[in-house]
Amino acid sequence: MTSTRDRQRAAARARLEKDMAERAAKARRRRQTQAIVAAAGALVLVVAGSVWLAGQFGGDEPEQTAGPAAGRVQCAFTEVPTDQRPPQIKDVGLPGAEQPNTGVQTLTITTNLGPITARVDRAAVPCTAGSFAHLAAEDFFDNTKCHRLVTEGIKVLQCGDPSASGKGWRDTDGIGGPSYRLAEENLPTDKRPPYPEGVIAMANAGPDSTGSQFFIVYGDSPLDPNYTVLGTLTGGLDIVKEVAAAGDDGAFAQQAGGGHPKKEVVITDLTLTDA
Repeated sequence: MTSTRDRQRAAARARLEKDMAERAAKARRRRQTQAIVAAAGALVLVVAGSVWLAGQFGGDEPEQTAGPAAGRVQCAFTEVPTDQRPPQIKDVGLPGAEQPNTGVQTLTITTNLGPITARVDRAAVPCTAGSFAHLAAEDFFDNTKCHRLVTEGIKVLQCGDPSASGKGWRDTDGIGGPSYRLAEENLPTDKRPPYPEGVIAMANAGPDSTGSQFFIVYGDSPLDPNYTVLGTLTGGLDIVKEVAAAGDDGAFAQQAGGGHPKKEVVITDLTLTDA
């Protein structure tokens, strides 16, 4: 028979085994918890490290800049350096860099002989039209004379020099303009003749030198297609032909050709408005 002492020993051993099992279970749970915490901590470090790296190296990527809004284009108006401006240059600031490239506008040149009007397509000449609108808003053309008329070879009346004003003529007439330049647009390279009767175009002194001076073509002219076609006359061609019929004084005969028109044309106002 099992003695009382043996039963007590068996019970003690059972309690010890139970305690040891419980301790082992607690140890396992503790190790599992520590492993989970450690893994979570490592994940946090990985995420934080990724964020830090993105912050450190993200700056190497070029910034995304928004382009012009729909219906607008970016124009380059290049300012003439101050030390390269003759007295005939008139400073009126720069037009806005973004200009509309949709819509049709009416150019109205009010003169002492009557109005001359033209149709301007913004899609064809967004930057040149933007420049004209800017100059018109600054009253740039007001009280200026059309300083040059050519009746042989080409048939044009040239205007837009802000210094061509007052009484009489000066040797410097024809070199004035705004304090910036822009590139040519809408060149008639595929047209014959490039500049037919009724066209209004921009004068220049070479590539990327368009300013404020423009010429009205009153007879088909075989000019090289180097000048921006601004628009087409819708009225006033008879006024230009009347001026041409009166002739010129030949002041520019030895240079660009033609001379000052004998019948004076004074621009009293110029506007560019929606058609």
